[in-house]
Amino acid sequence: MTARTVLTVNAGRPTPASHTDAPGGRTGIDKRPVAGPVRVSDPGPRGEGGSGLAGDAVCDLRHHGGSDQAVYAFAREDLDAWERELGRPLANGSFGENLTTAGLRVGEALIGERWRIGGELVLEVASGRIPCRTFQGHLGEARWVKRFTEAAAPGAYLRVITPGSVRAGDPVEIVHRPDHEVTVELQFRAVTTRRDLLPLLLPAGGALTPSTLRKARAYAAELTAS
Repeated sequence: MTARTVLTVNAGRPTPASHTDAPGGRTGIDKRPVAGPVRVSDPGPRGEGGSGLAGDAVCDLRHHGGSDQAVYAFAREDLDAWERELGRPLANGSFGENLTTAGLRVGEALIGERWRIGGELVLEVASGRIPCRTFQGHLGEARWVKRFTEAAAPGAYLRVITPGSVRAGDPVEIVHRPDHEVTVELQFRAVTTRRDLLPLLLPAGGALTPSTLRKARAYAAELTAS
């Protein structure tokens, strides 16, 4: 089994782009590997805080950043699968991820699962990443939002539980596995293509993002009332 590790830590600078409607017409989705340790901390609530990584740009605070999207992780193994599908190389950071990982089955991670990275940093799995127009424009692939959604390997947004530093090569240790079966893949399918799965998310409780928990509770209430 491949050791669980961070292959690269990736950060983006604000860049003008025609494929974003963010204020100022700039995006930080084009992330590149950075050298040395990077400080990671809770950026604050949605709409106010951006990225959890020092030096990483989040240009559209309406839809990105904040405590529940402080860090985005994507598995190198899933990038490799997309390389084969698209017939083109995809460098670490290509999907706008802050952490490109190896040896982690990110889609099988549980909502509320916690990872210790290096000696101090602890992150918690919050949700899968919903693809958007900016992501499609960045990749330049036709029907990208639909294709990414159908694949249901969205990577994971993470909260910062204990701040610390991260660098390429840091080991990743799973230090907490919740007592439920709500995976990133299940959460993603439920909020995108399989609304009928929403009640299955409820065992994750407060580890879900507030919007996902509201959707799951509302749909469960509809079923009870019908």
